[in-house]
Amino acid sequence: MRAVVPALLIVVWIGIAGVGGPYFGRVAEVSSNDQTSYLPASADATQVQQLLPAFAGSNRIPAIVLFVRDGGLTGDDLAAIAAAAGDFPAIDGVGSDVSPPVPSEDGEAAEVFVPLDPGDTLTDTVEELRASVADAAPAGVTAYVTGPGGFTADLVDAFSGIDGILLLVALVAVFVILIVVYRSPLLPLIVLASAMFALCASILTVWWLAKAGAVQLNGQVQGILFILVIGAATDYALLYVSRYREALRDHEHHWDATVAALRGARAPILASAGTVIAGLLCLLFSDLNSNKALGPVASIGIVFALLASLTFLPAVMMLAGRVAFWPVRPRFGSAHPVLTGANATGLWPRLGRAVARRPRTIWVTCTLVLLAASAGLLQLKADGVPQSDLILSSSEARAGQDALGRHFPGGSGSPALVVGPASDLADMAATALGTDGVSSASVLSEGSPSGTLPVTADGVQPIRPGAPAGEPTVVDGRVMLQVTLADAADSAAAEHTVGELRAAYGDSSVLLGGVTATAVDSNAASIHDRTLIIPLVLVVILLILMLLLRAVVAPVLLVLSVVVSFAASLGVSALVFDHLFHFAGADPAVPLYGFVFLVALGIDYNIFLMTRVREESLQHGTRTGVLRGLAVTGSVITSAGVVLAATFAALGVIPILFLAQIAFIVAFGVLLDALLVRSLLVPALCYDLGRAVWWPSRLAHR
Repeated sequence: MRAVVPALLIVVWIGIAGVGGPYFGRVAEVSSNDQTSYLPASADATQVQQLLPAFAGSNRIPAIVLFVRDGGLTGDDLAAIAAAAGDFPAIDGVGSDVSPPVPSEDGEAAEVFVPLDPGDTLTDTVEELRASVADAAPAGVTAYVTGPGGFTADLVDAFSGIDGILLLVALVAVFVILIVVYRSPLLPLIVLASAMFALCASILTVWWLAKAGAVQLNGQVQGILFILVIGAATDYALLYVSRYREALRDHEHHWDATVAALRGARAPILASAGTVIAGLLCLLFSDLNSNKALGPVASIGIVFALLASLTFLPAVMMLAGRVAFWPVRPRFGSAHPVLTGANATGLWPRLGRAVARRPRTIWVTCTLVLLAASAGLLQLKADGVPQSDLILSSSEARAGQDALGRHFPGGSGSPALVVGPASDLADMAATALGTDGVSSASVLSEGSPSGTLPVTADGVQPIRPGAPAGEPTVVDGRVMLQVTLADAADSAAAEHTVGELRAAYGDSSVLLGGVTATAVDSNAASIHDRTLIIPLVLVVILLILMLLLRAVVAPVLLVLSVVVSFAASLGVSALVFDHLFHFAGADPAVPLYGFVFLVALGIDYNIFLMTRVREESLQHGTRTGVLRGLAVTGSVITSAGVVLAATFAALGVIPILFLAQIAFIVAFGVLLDALLVRSLLVPALCYDLGRAVWWPSRLAHR
């Protein structure tokens, strides 16, 4: 059985990886990057988006094709543009109701509104449309495909590197670090195999749950899942391998060493994974669907990282035995390193002696440094960013939006949508047109060639003088207005105008949606989630630590250390974002994601350290236990921190502002936590307090 059980576990995991591996390339089939789908169902923008197909006849996404010539478009230019617009419906995914060219007042530009089918083929449709526009544009005329359709395609394209580039960069970074840490060619391969098998199982499970509609998947959640599974599985593997190497010195047979290693590593790994899962599941209380989706998806990843670390990894390590550590193999009966005292050598025993000499000076100094770094929080701008700034790489949609704003009202093509009673149509129009920042208004109408009719405070107006006014589309006694804003739909000025409109209507029977309202509702939901989730995560993690350490004082101090470390990380990140990278700002969800990852993952290192300190304290007393625990876990925690920082830093290869900011915050925060907080602050504080740190358990009185 000692040979059959490990072999069976390995075969099962290889089978899971073989089935789950092909699903890496199929994630796009069950994911969506539509911003409205991130919102809670109760949000006004979500309700308006759900009503749009009934009014417009479809849920197509509008794109704007913009043609610009400095000095003015000629008659031949307009004729060529009209001919090109007539050919657009022949492209797969383009609706038949393409608008005729609409010239600008300055005569230098013309825009064509093109409806696009949503779904997996949107990016291909936009790519083909851009190729057609480039071929049809007259010489000297610059053409762009922008608007919501263009931005969505550029966003999907920016996420396209997740399946390949992100995973490759993360794996290469981890492999190089593990080679340096272990100085063994075989051990890094075993650890990475464990992480990849866990990721395959996670992708397989998440894909089918998303297919069934149980979870929502998008590029953002997918990228974080990849990094989280690789980082967590590697961290757990480092802890287990450390215990297994110790056990091989005490046990001649691989099976006995495996049992001893599992006995020592099982509790901290289970506690670490349980803490991360509990923290992530707190996101289920979020209003924002994108936050709510991350909780169960990431938790599934952690579960499989845990299972692989406690089944596949020990099985492979048992079969490989001491060969896994070649060329520096631990010999049976060899002496363990001396951990404390004047004869102890190495970095961590020397650091322990420094802690023992001046514990209070060290922890007070570390705390002051962290508090000083936290001052950067005053410069953090996490109140949302324009959609055009979400993509860090080049974007034709962004360039087109800038050009559009120079020749047309900034909100052209991305109107605010107002839904209200048909009997109040004139009043709704008057309120909209009387609000600063509104350029024009129209009402959706199936009978109009353009799909809309102009509307004023006097009601629906004829398209041409003398023509009948036409009838608006009425659905369940309501009509839908398209309100064109004077400013770009993703600008702060447009968001202010939407706020003014909502205040002006002040009636629950009138709903306001569209691109700008979606951004406003997303920011509001993110701020609500941040205010609710952060305290909830702290309480949950504190309770878990109390149960694990059987104490009150130590868990409270550990949670406080993580909070101060997070504040310092966010403060430094705010300074870097403003003065080094010159980012336009940050999404309100960035601090929340940074907090969840840093606190949940930072607690891992607290657990690795303090469970070993408690184990040593039971035999040697608290202060000696602190020094021995630091000496044993120091290299493991530092290695785990470097690995996790490298994996999260890999998110920076995806040119999305949100992921780049999360990459820096978590990578910097993990390094700060592993190198300063867990190596100096916590050991010094626990050493200074002595056995009181275990109050009220019996260990506090021994």
